[in-house]
Amino acid sequence: MEYKALIVGLGNPGPQYAKTRHNIGFMAVDALAEMAASRKSMRFKEMGISGDFELFSVNLAGNNVLVTKPLTYMNLSGKAVAAICGKFSIPVSDVYVIHDELDLPCGRMKFKQGGGNNGHRGLESIQEKMGSPNFFRIRVGIGRPEFSAQVKDYVLEEFNSQELDIAALMSQAAIKGLNLHFRRGQSTATQFMNSFVPDLPETEP
Repeated sequence: MEYKALIVGLGNPGPQYAKTRHNIGFMAVDALAEMAASRKSMRFKEMGISGDFELFSVNLAGNNVLVTKPLTYMNLSGKAVAAICGKFSIPVSDVYVIHDELDLPCGRMKFKQGGGNNGHRGLESIQEKMGSPNFFRIRVGIGRPEFSAQVKDYVLEEFNSQELDIAALMSQAAIKGLNLHFRRGQSTATQFMNSFVPDLPETEP
């Protein structure tokens, strides 16, 4: 079977990282797997877990796509991405990476192809192993800590309860954005994702 694209959710394996800011990519692809498993039309298929990645396939907007969670830890994510792309003949221009972004506030996201990596070790690893920065990025905002020295600890901290609600909404928006991209093109997807604002229910006073 030919696959249109590879969707990559970045994160770190293990329950201790499951709800951390660095794992928003894992959260998004887990949400996609849950959605696809519940909809026959999406043809969800588990393709196994290797030492380096967890892999499944879905049908998104009429296209068969691969979806992965690298299990190599963030800094070596490119190893898993390159292995999958090599096995299934997927070019770097058909790779879509969902990742946390410090330079966007929690609740905002951006969609783009190529560009810099802003010090994100997962993106740097993918670029190194694929030999090109020309992959798509869904940048999901997590905000920055007050001091730059706190970044390492900040990204590995768990979302608070409100941020978890926002992360769930952002995951769904990333999935919808990808669907729009495959159905209507990059411009429509970019407009949707770049303008998306999560609508949280009002809390009791």
